[in-house]
Amino acid sequence: MLPSGPPQGAAPRLERPGPLRERVYETLLDLITTRALEPGAHLVESDLAGRLGVSRQPVREALQRLDTDGWVELRPAQGAFVHEPTEEEADQLLTVRTLLEAESARLAALNADGAGVEALKDIVAEGMTAVESADVDGIVALNARFHTRIMELAGNAVLAGLAARVERRVRWYHAPVARQRGDRSWAEHQALTAAIADRDADLATRLMREHTERTRRAYHARSGS
Repeated sequence: MLPSGPPQGAAPRLERPGPLRERVYETLLDLITTRALEPGAHLVESDLAGRLGVSRQPVREALQRLDTDGWVELRPAQGAFVHEPTEEEADQLLTVRTLLEAESARLAALNADGAGVEALKDIVAEGMTAVESADVDGIVALNARFHTRIMELAGNAVLAGLAARVERRVRWYHAPVARQRGDRSWAEHQALTAAIADRDADLATRLMREHTERTRRAYHARSGS
């Protein structure tokens, strides 16, 4: 069921223009990745349709696509439920993330210009402000922006494409530990930005690997594995 009231990350009623099926899909996916709809939540078509201001048909189509993409489980005679990730799934994804992010940091240190470094510094400043105000949604979004920006500075389109495929799932796993990692995570971002500014590829690679590994360990520690 959708949570009562306007939870963090809740979607507004959808405007009609544009491909409705796609917009319903994206809206539901945002609610899942921000954990406004938590793993295991029962998704009732009529409730979702009423909340989004659409008919049940685009909701049904979106749920089918989310099932195909691994975000939702359609269970016979029971309905749709937000997928609950296993420890193995989380470990595999976060391990792949470490490999991709470490290489992106190395390339960013070799290729970033002054404007790119300043953009990273700005994101770090915003992230630290979000931590101080306990804005978990902001922390998660800014964390994604920081890592996406490094990927852009790396200048490798293939690497960026691979990272984009896992980014939403990384955000999904990062959300539960965002508060726990807090200012330590952003201090690590700050050190990583300095290494990129200094064009120290070896240090940037090591710092990114350590940073992503700490997030992976924090996720597993939270889940008790």
